[in-house]
Amino acid sequence: MTEMKLSRRTFVKVAGFSSAALGMTGCARSLLADPIYRKPNIIFILADDLGYGDLGCFGQKEIQTPNLDALAAGGIRLTDHYAGSTVCAPSRCCLMTGLHTGHALVRGNANVALRTKDTTVARLLKEAGYTTALSGKWGLGEEGSTGIPTRQGFDFFFGYLSQVHAHNYYPEWLWRNEEKVPLRNQVVRPKNNPDSLGGVSSNKLDYSHDLIAGQALRFVENHKDDPFFLYLAFTIPHANNEAGSAGMEVPEYGIYKDKDWPEPQKGHAAMISRMDGDVGRLVRLLRKLGIEQDTLIVFSSDNGPHQEGGNDPVFQNSNGLLSGIKRHLYEGGIRVPTIAYWPGKIRAGTASDHISAFWDFLPTACEAAGIRPPDGIDGISYLPTLLGNKADQKEHAFLYWEFHEGGSAQAVRMGKWKGVRYGSQGKLELYDLSRDMAEEKDVANENPDSVKKIEACMAAARSESEHWKLEKTGRKRPRM
Repeated sequence: MTEMKLSRRTFVKVAGFSSAALGMTGCARSLLADPIYRKPNIIFILADDLGYGDLGCFGQKEIQTPNLDALAAGGIRLTDHYAGSTVCAPSRCCLMTGLHTGHALVRGNANVALRTKDTTVARLLKEAGYTTALSGKWGLGEEGSTGIPTRQGFDFFFGYLSQVHAHNYYPEWLWRNEEKVPLRNQVVRPKNNPDSLGGVSSNKLDYSHDLIAGQALRFVENHKDDPFFLYLAFTIPHANNEAGSAGMEVPEYGIYKDKDWPEPQKGHAAMISRMDGDVGRLVRLLRKLGIEQDTLIVFSSDNGPHQEGGNDPVFQNSNGLLSGIKRHLYEGGIRVPTIAYWPGKIRAGTASDHISAFWDFLPTACEAAGIRPPDGIDGISYLPTLLGNKADQKEHAFLYWEFHEGGSAQAVRMGKWKGVRYGSQGKLELYDLSRDMAEEKDVANENPDSVKKIEACMAAARSESEHWKLEKTGRKRPRM
């Protein structure tokens, strides 16, 4: 593959071999039908702990999200799309590496850094001529490690390295590349853990979300003439866990200030609407710069809604029709509201129940960029679904998750069937999602063949890990 410069925008010319040799689907081959193909900008926007029911376009009635609703109206809703995990770090690892939690290096919320040998979507796109940036929360390698963004394919990074540091919306500093940028906030550390990166600001002047959004907009404006990949990893609506019941930190409640709601619910709603407003600013900037039709945007959440910082996920029906929240492997913990938008390429106002997950983003981005994804990943490109070409869309035999808090838990989605098991020797629960999205009726006894198939998947889907051992028992979590 050779590259040519036309004006200042990068194009790809497929020369010397066919797109089929690159492993492209017919959908991608149609994009590459012209001798010269323009690489799209790619933006992945990730919310933090946003529930399946937290957006208007996914059924929310109280929280206002007009910009994300407009994005869905102009694009496609992926109704059966899943996060990489039910907590932060492993979910983001799946997104970046194209591996599910049976194979990923990071399978739980612990300080495990990506290695030099790990392949990320940022690295692949950078090698393909993209300028790459992360603005927001990383969580896959802390200071000085091999896992920091600038050592994993990102040309520019602004935000948080540490998940704990990211709890606080008013930190004393944020990272720009590998340097600390001081802020005006003054943070009081927890008395029982004075060395913690977390804490609560005593003056609350510089709101990190606004800075993260601003840096993302600046990056887009500075790189409008060349293809770019922007990973915009917001921390909204995660709670500041160290702040207790006052953890839904936001500068103002806005349109919710006069609601007869508990304070945390006003904060939760205001955070989501604030994020929604910044998504609107981003789309308007793309339009102003004349690159909206050259840009693929994917929006999603890293896991289901939380019940931290005083937030009650039931109050605003954050998990919609699903059962379970963050730290559950039931649908509410892992099925996430997902939107894709690409004017002129994605048909407006559509929806798809194609079963997909975070580990599919890497091959999807590669296919859109006209490059071949690496061998050995778990992901399958969903670009054909985005472009309305069902005939070309490959399907997963199953999706797999494992979780490591309070023992072990595993889950498999296989067509209409969903299996959940706590501990490697626990009884498998089986649900028919075509009839029971809320996973209320365990039908394992009536479907022994499906149980055996899912148990076989659970056994085959994982590789052993020095960090993540599959335990015989696991703590079953109450659902809501």
